[in-house]
Amino acid sequence: MTISLKVNGRERTVDVAPDTPLLWVLRDRLKLKGTKFGCGVGVCGSCTVHVDGMAVRSCSVAVSDVGDMAVTTIEGLAEGPEGTPGAIQQAWIEEQVPQCGYCQPGMIMAVAAMLETTPNPTDADIDDQITNVCRCGTYPRLRRAIHRAAKAKGAQA
Repeated sequence: MTISLKVNGRERTVDVAPDTPLLWVLRDRLKLKGTKFGCGVGVCGSCTVHVDGMAVRSCSVAVSDVGDMAVTTIEGLAEGPEGTPGAIQQAWIEEQVPQCGYCQPGMIMAVAAMLETTPNPTDADIDDQITNVCRCGTYPRLRRAIHRAAKAKGAQA
């Protein structure tokens, strides 16, 4: 079945079964490899993308359910001027968040969505809203980076 999607601001067409998970359409058909496969059941968050600005686990969303909604992947999450990291990416660098880095695209996508709705999150907000799993256990650095990014984004506003 031919399905049209809007991904990272571009209209795209794919020929896939309607129940194909969005994750596999992004990775295998559109070659957007930043979105990672982790658990395949929507628990770990490695596959997090934005659908109309909401963070969703793309392994658990059928491509046909996306419809006309805008999909943004880590490749399309541009915050700073081209070639420069935005507030979230800069905070990740300064706090040395990643170890292996595998989960980080999904983590950054989840944080970006959270900061849109909760621009000055408390630790409780972070615990409630960022449910992505990091096997390396970089949660203390992640929390510091989120607070740093929120402060930087607030200063930019």
